[in-house]
This record gives sequence, C-alpha cells and structure tokens, in this order.
Amino acid sequence: MTARFERMKSRDPSEVTPNYEVRIRRHGPGDTEVEVWQLPSLASPHVTTPTRVAGLRGRNLDLVEHRVLRRLTQEGIRLTGREGERREGHRISEDLALNLGLLFRVLAPMRSREAMRAVADGVEAMGREEAAYWLGMTMHRKNPRRVLTALRFLLTDPKRA
Repeated sequence: MTARFERMKSRDPSEVTPNYEVRIRRHGPGDTEVEVWQLPSLASPHVTTPTRVAGLRGRNLDLVEHRVLRRLTQEGIRLTGREGERREGHRISEDLALNLGLLFRVLAPMRSREAMRAVADGVEAMGREEAAYWLGMTMHRKNPRRVLTALRFLLTDPKRA
C-alpha cells in the first residue's frame, strides 16, 4: 500500500486528477458551440477516449454565454475569435467542468427564458459536490430526462410566473 501511495505521490497532480477540456467551435458568424469533454487520465481509467459530457449551441447558449465567458475568463482562458480559427480547445478545472456540463445538459431542451435564468442561477450557485451528484445522475442513469426534469422543478419557482 505504501509503495502505491509513493508512486501516486511522485506523479504530476494533473496526471492523477480527472482531465476536462472545453471546446469552442465556430460554425459561422454569431453561431458558436461550446462543449465540455472528459479526457483520459489515471483518475478515470474507464475513459479510454475523449468523452463528450455536454454541449450547448444556439439561442440557449446566447442566454448564458456571458456567464460561460466570465467563468472561462476567471480560469485564465481567453477566446481568440480569429477568423481562420474554427476550433479551440482549452483545459479546465474539474469544478468548472462539472458546473458547465450540468448547466449545458439542463438548459439544452428548455424554451422559457425566465425558467432558464432561474435554472442557470441555481446551477451557478451549486457547490462542487452537488453539481457532481446531479451531473453523475444525468450521465449514468437509464433515463436521464427524469433526473433533468426533477432538477428543473427544484430550481424553478412555480409561483414566480
């Protein structure tokens, strides 16, 4: 047991933590897609190829784009926005990946702007453990729609409308 601990201790911390990447793809002017991907690492041996966690595009992304860009800027990620560059990939922390992944998954099918704002506020206020719980439930359940619906009900106030 101690030899294994020493081996893990001697490694770079980025090798023994889950690795995530945010990918920004520009399909055209004003048409951007943001995706969160989990990359293979020692911390997640079941992930052998990059796995898409979640993504958002279109009007739903437009509503929360300022929040996403603010969080990416806090991580030190600046989007270049060059014309010739259609794709960008940046490593992000696990906390940011959990929050963005959950935010993208829960907002994707929604249409009501007021409900989307309430859900985005709720997801943004979540701690790491809560976001990890909900994202895990949505990724590893047989019927993730039920989990996402339950989360939407919890984060929206029916009396507000």
